[in-house]
Amino acid sequence: MQNGYYQATAGMVTQFSRLNVISNNLANVNTIGFKRNDVVIGDFERIFKETQDELPLKNHTKDAAKFLNRTLDRVPQVSEEYTDFSAGGFKYSSNTLDFAIKREDMFFLVDTPNGVRLTKNGSFNLDEDGFIVTKEGYRVLPNNYQTLAPEQRGIQVPLDRSLSVDKNGNIYTMNEGESEQISKFFIAQPREIRELKKIGDNLFEPKNLDDVIDIDDADTLMQGYVQMSNVNPVTEMVGLIETQRLVDMYQKVMTSHMTDLNQDAVQKLALKA
Repeated sequence: MQNGYYQATAGMVTQFSRLNVISNNLANVNTIGFKRNDVVIGDFERIFKETQDELPLKNHTKDAAKFLNRTLDRVPQVSEEYTDFSAGGFKYSSNTLDFAIKREDMFFLVDTPNGVRLTKNGSFNLDEDGFIVTKEGYRVLPNNYQTLAPEQRGIQVPLDRSLSVDKNGNIYTMNEGESEQISKFFIAQPREIRELKKIGDNLFEPKNLDDVIDIDDADTLMQGYVQMSNVNPVTEMVGLIETQRLVDMYQKVMTSHMTDLNQDAVQKLALKA
């Protein structure tokens, strides 16, 4: 009888985790460059078989091990939370400081107080010194940033010049009627996109920065466009409704099992009286 109660409890906790992910996706439906998250729901039996050699079961009694297998068999678990890096829609803005990267596996590189990070949000500004920065004020890095002094790391644009960028990330300004290249975006491509860690502010942390390379001829940049969130509101709302229904179902199952347990306890106490 307890098996059903444990399974319903675990199922409810799992659906709450899924609910948090869906809610965050919906909250960022209009966030430029946002990538939705999703969860993979497995069961304890499969996870246990995958990790049983690592568990210190030798320190437990046989009865304890049997109890573990019996009561937690096939309990739902969130086995993985992952980021969907598929491209969102591209929106024309006409802003010369808005950029979109078409390739799913390529990013801008930015300098943050916590180190170099990646982002898909190409809606930039110029700071008071003429450096291209994110909305949070982080400098966007050029392809030669590693050779620059820390205070000079960034892409500095003369404030009195117009700016143009080609599809490979080369940055030009007009100087006395002639086009002059002043820098180039670091178009970052991680070795394995699935190893990127989402850390907030629309930023991703690579597992190893040495595995992030600059693509010279990326043929992927669009100026005057931004890549919108890849969240589909309809899909997320369907998932939200489904999750809420499952939570209600698990709650009813738990209530039913608790009622049965209470009745069983009362009967046993009555027999002993």
